[in-house]
Parts: sequence; structure tokens; C-alpha cells
Amino acid sequence: MIEIDGATHSGSGAIVRYSVALATLLGWPVRIRNIRASRDKPGLRPQHLWALRACSRICSGRLEGGEVGSREIEYHPGPSISSGDFSVDVGTAGSTTLLAFTLMIPALFSSGPSKFRLTGGLFQDFAPSPFHMRHCLFPLLERMGASVQLEVERPGYYPKGQGRLVMEVQPCRRPLTPLSLLRQGSVGLIRGFSLASNLRDLRVAERMAAGCRNVLEERGCKTDVRVMDEDSAVQKGAALMVWTETDTGALIGSDMAGAPGRESGRIGKSVARNLIEDLRTGAAVDRHLADQVIIFAALAKGTTSYKIPEITDHVRSNLWLAEKILGARSEVAENVVTVHGVGFSHGVSGSV
Repeated sequence: MIEIDGATHSGSGAIVRYSVALATLLGWPVRIRNIRASRDKPGLRPQHLWALRACSRICSGRLEGGEVGSREIEYHPGPSISSGDFSVDVGTAGSTTLLAFTLMIPALFSSGPSKFRLTGGLFQDFAPSPFHMRHCLFPLLERMGASVQLEVERPGYYPKGQGRLVMEVQPCRRPLTPLSLLRQGSVGLIRGFSLASNLRDLRVAERMAAGCRNVLEERGCKTDVRVMDEDSAVQKGAALMVWTETDTGALIGSDMAGAPGRESGRIGKSVARNLIEDLRTGAAVDRHLADQVIIFAALAKGTTSYKIPEITDHVRSNLWLAEKILGARSEVAENVVTVHGVGFSHGVSGSV
């Protein structure tokens, strides 16, 4: 059984989610203790619990200690990963994107295509937005040989949630290929989406987009930020995301969800400034991709190297976990992350 200390490095829920996703892939049982031990609300939160249950469901596994607040769980995956159509309703505003990220890892190596219909929160703090996943993460994964599609059927925000996200995953027929992203290159057009739900009269989407454009264009950037007003969400909410792909294939994105007390123009300015901060470092991926890419690089066949904005606890956590579970060695030097992938394919890896 794999033993994982959930308090290591970042001590975040990502350690739990990645551990169970990789255990599902390998078919190895895992025990995780000290789950989110240093957080204000330690133990499993609803969104983590649903990710564990969903992994268990797609492989007919068994979860022990699966309750909100649990600080230790045991997970025994089943013998194979099922494909097909799955529906999961988080029942709260818990993140559907974190759930999608967790399920995507085993689904990439299942026996056939999978479609996941996920209901809950879509745009919130401390979780990737569907826009960032679709326009930053998934293009990188496509270069590695993965095929994942994401569609927002209805936005969902804190506290009511009830958003709908659909993810389709095609299984990989061969190991993922490594990435090399060491130079940022020249920045061209900066694209984006400014989304507001049930806030048309207040022009929230327009004001977020304008605040973002003003900061970027003052620095000589060309922008194309699309304003999106919609009324299907069950409550008011907003989100802004911008990204750019350079001439070397570097991908840098920045996003933020709306929240009570966050002025629209200030959201726009913050998103633009975060993008500029990451660009100024010379990085070839943004601060979110920096840790998100690691697990896929560890699964790939060969060595992935890419330049990140800074070394964070999330980066350290994922590098540690990739070696702990997969045996993928790594180095970090001058903000360049190098991961030696194990060449995982259809449940078989010579390095694990």
C-alpha cells in the first residue's frame, strides 16, 4: 500500500486528488493521512470527497473514511478503469473543474472514450476556471498526445453552484510525449473572455474587460477580450480570463472569479497585472500550468523541461508526489522544471 502524508509541502487537497487519481491508474491501494492538516477547515471538503468517490466509481473501487472532515482515508482501486458516460452532482458550489482534472488522469488511460457531466461550481477562487483549462492546459496536453474537450453548459458560482460542465476524454493509445518549453518567445495577441451572469444591466462583463484592456494596452499589448452576458446561471456571478500563445508555443494565462465586494474594473486590472507579472519572468507557462503539467510530464515517455514563473509549494508537492507514486525523477534549476517521465501506457509502466 502507498503511504502518503497529506501535510507534505503545500498540504493541499491536490495531494489527495492526485494520489487517488494515480492510484486508480496503477491499481494500487493508497492510504492518505494528515489530510489538509494545516488548513482552517482540515480534512476532506465536499469537492475532494466527490473526486474520491468519482474515481472509485469509474474503477469499481472501495473508499474507507470517505466523509467530509476525514483526515485519513484508504482507497482500494478496482481492477480496471471503465469508460462511458458518467454524471456527478457535487450538490454544492464545490469545484467541478477540480473534479474534472482528477477524473481526466485515469480517463486518459481507460479502455474507451468517456464523457463526464459534472454539476456544481465552475468559477471560484482556488480552482482552475474552465476557460483556463480549455485554452491553456488542454492545448499543452494535446501536444503531448492527449485529447480532452470541455464545454460550459451553464455557469455556476459560489454559493449556489448548479453550473454544468461537460468533459469528453479520448483514451491515449500510446504514452504521452514530453514537452520542451524553455523560451517564452514573442508575445502576440492577448485573447480573453469576460463573463457575467444575470448582471447585464450593471455592465459587469464590459467593465471587467475594459479594466483588463486598459492595463494591457498601456503596455503596448494587442487585445481581443470577448464580452459574454448570459442569464442561465441560477445566481449572479462573473469571471474573467485572458491568455496568450507566443511564437515559441509558450502559453500564459490569468483569470479571476467575481465575488461580493470585488469591483469589476479592479478584477480586470488584477487579471491583466498577473498576466504581465508571469510574462516578465520569461516563463513559458503561467503560475497555474507550472504545477498542473507535472503529473502529465511524469506519465510521459521521455524528459519534459519547461520554464516557470516561480517555484511554489504546489510545484514542490506535485514533483514529490510524482516521484513518490510513479518513480518519476525531477530537478529544478533557475526556474526550469525537468521531469523524467516513466512512459505510462494502458496500466503498464516499466519504471513504476
